[in-house]
This record gives sequence, structure tokens and C-alpha cells, in this order.
Amino acid sequence: MNIADEIKQSFKKGNILTKLIYLNLAVFLIVNIISVLYFLMNKNISVQNPVTPWLAVPADINVLLSRPWTIITYMFLHEGFLHILFNIVWLWFFGRIFLEYLDEKKLIGVYFLGGIFGALLYIISFNIFPVFEQVIGISVALGASASVIAVVIAISVYVPNYTINLMFIGPVKLKYIALFSIILDVVSIASTNAGGHIAHLGGAIFGWLYISQYRRGKDITKGLNNFLIGIFKWKNTRKKTKMHVKHSQPKSDMEYMADKAKNQAAIDKVLEKISRSGYDSLTKSEKETLFKESGKK
Repeated sequence: MNIADEIKQSFKKGNILTKLIYLNLAVFLIVNIISVLYFLMNKNISVQNPVTPWLAVPADINVLLSRPWTIITYMFLHEGFLHILFNIVWLWFFGRIFLEYLDEKKLIGVYFLGGIFGALLYIISFNIFPVFEQVIGISVALGASASVIAVVIAISVYVPNYTINLMFIGPVKLKYIALFSIILDVVSIASTNAGGHIAHLGGAIFGWLYISQYRRGKDITKGLNNFLIGIFKWKNTRKKTKMHVKHSQPKSDMEYMADKAKNQAAIDKVLEKISRSGYDSLTKSEKETLFKESGKK
């Protein structure tokens, strides 16, 4: 199997987090290859990438109306290596924690709607604050940062006391990482990348809003994430699967009692964790165990 086949298989078999990372990397490579070719074929050495204006989201509403797709495409567009590296590392790290407690549908919904919220706050801010009047016509936003921050804030609000070990710092709770990220973006608005930091805050607002509604029993991403999951997994749904029927011998009394004791031990462990840390501390697999065993009663 060559490298291309290995990547293809990894994408097909990977979860939504893997697919989002691959999609960001693919767009990064394609856009930069086009940029290099355009640079080599043009006599003007200062020429800019011709693809970026068609994928980055503009602050000018009139331009946005002619390129409405950019409110989606911008969240997969990166030009600098360090930019995409930072976003991919954060998405991978916090996306894995997200999937410990929530599922793939929620992850993709938060990613997309967080990015959209980030774009909207960026566009609104550049059109209402006087400081941006001189640059609104040339300003564009790009990158997955708003989407990634939405994931970071969402899981940090959901399990605020989840602790991770940071190099050179030690154990840190997610709520402090989230708070630091928000403060950093607020104080950085006056920098040269004001639009980017404003977009981050839009993603952060959505991350908080999503979990606040989810705790009330409402998934505000439900309609969108079902559609997006269908797109990301459409190839798998087209394949026909064969049904295999496996016949097994009925269990003996001893085997039945052993399995029952094992299942009871698992449910006791989950209940003990709930009494100690609350229901929200359970991982996705522990919640599945709880529902599965309670359904047998």
C-alpha cells in the first residue's frame, strides 16, 4: 500500500475529528501549491495568492454577498505553517477530550457553528466600530481558530475541572485554560490581528452558549450536525453491507452468573463515580454502560 492509499484509508476509517484535521491539511496544501505555481508563472514577485480572496471571509458586506460560501470556507483556510500547526494541535488535543464526554455529531456541529459565529462577530464588529472604517474594504478573516476555540470553550464549560498536564507548568484545569484564552483575545483586539481575535471571541461565545443550552436538554446543533455527518460519511452509507448471523451455544448457569457479576461490578463503579463527582464527570462509555445496564432492569 502506497502513501496515498494509506492516507485514504486513514481518512475513511477515522472519526470526525480525524476528518476535520485532514480537511484542513488538504486545503492548506492545495492552496499553497497553487500559490507557488502562480508565483513562479508571474513576473511580479510581490503577487498574492489568487485563491485566498475567494475562500477567506470578507468584512465588507457587499463583497460577502457576492461570495457567501466564504463564511464556511474561511474556517479551513490557512496560509502560514505555524498558523495551521497551532490550530491542528489544539483541535486534536481538545477534540479528543470533547469526544470523551460528547459524540462526533456534537463535535462537528460546534466546529461549524462556532466558525460561523466567529465570522459573524468579525463582520458585525468591522461594520459598526469606527476604528475599522479605513480597512473594511480590504480586510478578510481566515483560519480554523474560531471553530477550534468554540470546541475548547464548549468542553471546558462542560467539564471545567478536567485536569491536563502542560509542559513546564504541570496540572491545569480546563476552566483556567479557557479563561486565559478569552482574556488573551480580549486584550489583543488592539493588535494588528484585531479581526482574528474578534472572530475567536465569536467562537468562544458559541461554545459557551452551546453547553449552556445542552445542559437544559437542548442541542442547538442538532439540525446542522445530522446534515454534516451525512456529508462526511456519505461514502460509507453507499456501501452495501452483508448480514452475518452468528449462532452460539446458550450460556451455562455458571457463565451467566459470572457475566451478571461482571456487569454489576461495572455499574457499581459508575454509580460510585456519580455519587463522588456527579453525572457530568462520566465519560461517554460510562454513560453508555449506565444506560445499557439500566435498560436491562
